[in-house]
Parts: sequence; structure tokens; C-alpha cells
Amino acid sequence: MSDAKASPIPFSDRLRYLAQSLLPQRLLTRLTYWATRVRSPWFKDALIRYFIRHFQVNLAEALEPNARAYPHFNAFFTRALKPGARPIAPGDRVICCPVDGAVSQIGVADADTLMQAKGRTFSLTALLGDAERAKPFQGGAFATLYLSPRDYHRIHLPLAGRLREMVHIPGKLFSVSPLTARMVDGLFARNERVVTRFDTSAGPMALVLVGAINVASIETVWAGAITPPLGKTIRHWDYPLNGDGAVRLNRGAEMGRFNMGSTVIVLFGPGQVRWEAEIKPGATVRMGQRLGKMAKSAA
Repeated sequence: MSDAKASPIPFSDRLRYLAQSLLPQRLLTRLTYWATRVRSPWFKDALIRYFIRHFQVNLAEALEPNARAYPHFNAFFTRALKPGARPIAPGDRVICCPVDGAVSQIGVADADTLMQAKGRTFSLTALLGDAERAKPFQGGAFATLYLSPRDYHRIHLPLAGRLREMVHIPGKLFSVSPLTARMVDGLFARNERVVTRFDTSAGPMALVLVGAINVASIETVWAGAITPPLGKTIRHWDYPLNGDGAVRLNRGAEMGRFNMGSTVIVLFGPGQVRWEAEIKPGATVRMGQRLGKMAKSAA
């Protein structure tokens, strides 16, 4: 893990962060939830048109390319893609990228410490909400993937697995933009998040879905909307590995979605996964592409 010190932060960035930190995060997020589900054609069509134009969204790859066909903005934002639009990298030992986005950080944890941005780190135990839950991932491979507003916002499994547990951890709703990652200590371990843990052929794997301001809802395919409601109590669900209630998903299968965008953190145990050497912080990635490979020692 690099111990490089953070670069001096420009005054303009400090002002932008100050303005964001003073915002009523939860009120704005509730308003976003309401606005993105308004069905009035004049409102939702205008909002969708503006969004496509401003963020240069490629609607041609969507399963429904007609912007007017979406019943509300959130349906457009979480749109499905045409079959084959995101091919899954071949190979039984290949770890595929779970989302469209950009790599914030990628590497190997230094014991319980993950890199957030240059000069800033955060605790794996704080991120997962429990020392025992964090222990299998200490010293393991991690990748932090940021989804911008223009990206495809469904989340897929990097490797086939059986769901072991899900935990909803309430928290702040800071933006998770690169600017905020440079400014806020322990950003991903302070924001609201949904932790999912799977058993895979590479050992334990966790996907952490990090909320942010305007992320009005996080969903999983097996439980539906986890947020809202917003609360202050940690909620925990255990899942059987076999029989009724078991959740098994193939590599590349959809596991959840952000209703408005945020960040996914992928975790594996030590020595189980090697990331592709050319994938560095700042790299643009697409769901399904090869992100890494299981180590030969992985079961």
C-alpha cells in the first residue's frame, strides 16, 4: 500500500467541498427519490431529454431505445441493455467487471487498510461494519469502481457465487465523486452502504454498494429495495447455502442496481485473485470485461 502524502488541495476544490458538506443530504435525496418517479410526461420526458443531452448517453445500446417509452426517469436511469451489449469475458477463472464506470483504486489491502485516494486510506473493518466480517478480506485484493451519471447502473456478479449474507449499514450521504474521495477521510466507510458476501470458487467475495447524495434507493435482485427506508439501525440478513431461500448467481448475472449512481467496492481474500496489470486508477471499465483472474492456488 502506498504511503504517498496527499497533494495540496486547490482552494476552488475546498470551496466546492464546503458547499456540498452544508447541503441537507437526506432531504435532497428524498426529493430526488420523488422527482425520479414522477410519471407526468411533460416532466419526465424533459428530464430524460436533458440528461441524455448533457451526459451524452448512448441510448442505442438500451433494450428500449425510445426515451419516451420509460414511465419515469428512474426507469430510464436503470435501463436494461440489449443482449450482447456487454459480453462477459470468457474463462472459468476470469473475474469480470461488475459495472460500467471508472477505477477509483485497485490493488491489495495492507492488512485492514484500503487506499481511498492519494494520501487517504480507510478501514476495511469500518467499511464492513464488523471485525469478524472483515477478517477474511484483510490483505486481499480490492477494486473500487465509481459509476458516473452517464453509466449503466445495474450491478453484476464478478464470479459465480452463493449469497451468504447481506448487511445494510446506515451512514452519511456524501458525494462519492473523485473530488470528495480526495477530501473526506474514510468516505466509503462513512456513507450508507449495503454489504453483500458470497461464497465462490475463489473463496469469500464481497460487493459493497456505497450510497451517496441523490442515490435515492439501492436494490438487490433477491430482496428488492433495501433503501429507503432510511434509518439509523444496522440491518442484517443471513441466507442458507442450500434449499429454500438460497441465492445462487452465475458470473455476469445481475445482482442489484443503483437508483441514481454511486460506487461499488469488490473484495476477495488474500492470494485468491490477481488484477490485470494494465487496469490502473482512472481507467474506464465496462461491465463484463476482464478485471482479473483467480490465482492458481484458488480452490
